[in-house]
Amino acid sequence: MKRQVFLTLVVVLVLTLSLRASQQPGDTNDLQTLPDYLRYASLNNAELQAKFEEWKAALEQIPQAKALDDPKFTYGYFIEEVETRVGPQRQKFGIMQVFPWFGKIEARTDIAAAKAKAAKQRYETTKLKLFRNVKEAFYEFTYLATAIDIAKQNLELLQHFEEVARTKYITATAIHPDIIRAQVELATLEDILRSLEQLREPTVAKLNSVLNRPIDAELAWPKKEQPREVRLDRQHIVQALKRANPELAEFSWEIQAAKSRVKLAKKKFYPDIGVGLDWIQTDGAVSPGLSGSGNDPVILMFSMNIPLWRDSYKAAEQQAKANVRKIQRQRTDIENKILSRVFEVLYDIEDSQRKTHLYGDVLVSKAEELVQASETAYKAGMIDFLSLIDAQRMLLKYELDYERAVTNNQQKLAELEMLVGTELPSINKKTVVK
Repeated sequence: MKRQVFLTLVVVLVLTLSLRASQQPGDTNDLQTLPDYLRYASLNNAELQAKFEEWKAALEQIPQAKALDDPKFTYGYFIEEVETRVGPQRQKFGIMQVFPWFGKIEARTDIAAAKAKAAKQRYETTKLKLFRNVKEAFYEFTYLATAIDIAKQNLELLQHFEEVARTKYITATAIHPDIIRAQVELATLEDILRSLEQLREPTVAKLNSVLNRPIDAELAWPKKEQPREVRLDRQHIVQALKRANPELAEFSWEIQAAKSRVKLAKKKFYPDIGVGLDWIQTDGAVSPGLSGSGNDPVILMFSMNIPLWRDSYKAAEQQAKANVRKIQRQRTDIENKILSRVFEVLYDIEDSQRKTHLYGDVLVSKAEELVQASETAYKAGMIDFLSLIDAQRMLLKYELDYERAVTNNQQKLAELEMLVGTELPSINKKTVVK
């Protein structure tokens, strides 16, 4: 136990030094990739820092649990001197130390140690939730940047179509409504682009809140990275969850603390023993030459409380046992809910993966071919302008749907790793996912 406490204190010291050496809220020159955001959030997030201090406070409870109660000092002054054979007694001093019954200190220490480990798991849970929130906001920020680029590219494409319609109108091979349709589509797409651009402010504010930065602080557009895929082996995921999920681990340590409380409650049936000394100041005897004159008596003292109210001790023991059962049921309930949510998230990940491959491998490329073929056909007078606009709308929709599916996939993957409690191994893009 001492070795575990020592190692835990070393870890806390290292983390404390890391926090003190952390970036200041304004140092964001390197915030471009997801690891940059995660590192900054882990060093600066206020909620995470609060959980870290809670863990440190719980560790400080361990030496307090090990300590004995303070010894008691007593003093007495004889208002009327007590005359004895060897002389009058004027005052007395006493000190008493109470020792708990065997096992009480050990049980108290076990409770404090288990509580500290539970606090550490709460810190880890908060860190996982923070990372999930950062990833979710980061992927949304990345989606927004990509969506704006797609909207701008489609705006340029529509402007090109307008020029094509104007050219055909000048040569009397197109009608004036084609130009109007192009202008209407341009106005609509410009409005979509403005909405996307205005969405940057609340998206950045959400990121700043988890990074513990001023809400209105600027953030550069993030670097777009290759999306991750993981092997969705359900049996492996469930096993990893039961092994690594810090919320379940927290309840396990709370159960250990509750069981130690049962042991402590049983010790109430046994007395605490006190050992002490009393010293009485005695002046010299009235009769001269008396043997032992003025000798101060020293008294060895023993005391103990009498565990008389045994019904209340039994009630305390039953209460502690009921608390163990309560926490065990809570852990089971939490595990069931987490497992249920895991399978919901797994469905969402597989669904978004399917959509990602559908849009990325098939629909976007086909929509691009359709736009090119429709433009050629429109120039040749084989289709009307509305068909060309429909092709452009389809391309815009599929491109945005593809980016939305990728974003949803990465956000759900972040939630899955939060639930499991650890990062899942990535797989090659060409590997078939179960």
